[in-house]
Parts: sequence; structure tokens; C-alpha cells
Amino acid sequence: MGGSSPAAEVDGYGHLTIQRALDIARNSEGGVDPAVARYLELCLHKVWARLHAHPDSYVLSKDEFALFNYYRQRFQDSPVAQRAIQRFWDNHVGSAAGVQ
Repeated sequence: MGGSSPAAEVDGYGHLTIQRALDIARNSEGGVDPAVARYLELCLHKVWARLHAHPDSYVLSKDEFALFNYYRQRFQDSPVAQRAIQRFWDNHVGSAAGVQ
């Protein structure tokens, strides 16, 4: 299943998680702070490595899916990414498919 969300101390922001860094990036006016962008890129690199290690079975966590969604244009032509996104939705707890 999906990996845990890495956290890091980033100057000027304190303790960052994927969700907090994404919130900062989405609400940045005039460009994303380079420290936040580096953190997100590092997280993305780790997720991508896990996906390539298990391309047909790895299920993204909610945070990993949010990270992929933020960078979605990068992966629009990747069959590995598209299958991972489909697996996320197929396994997402609380999805509309699971509601009766």
C-alpha cells in the first residue's frame, strides 16, 4: 500500500508534510518558494521510485495522490502513473463507488 508522508524541517516554514507543502505551493503568489519546491520534488522522486519498484501493485496514499495531482501534467503520458491513479481510485476509502 501507499507509503507514509515524509516530513521535514524547512527554513521559514518549520515542519512540512506533503499536504502542508502543497497548501503553501497552491496559495503562493508570484511563484513557489524554492525550499518548498525542493521538498515537493524530493517527495515526488520518492513516490516515483516506489511506483517503479512495484508498477502493477503500488497503491498511492491520499497524500501521494495529491502530490501526483499537483504535478499531473508531468505524468499525463505515463502508463505507470495512469495505472497508479486508477488503483488509487479503485482502493480509495470513502469514494463514491463504496457508498450505497
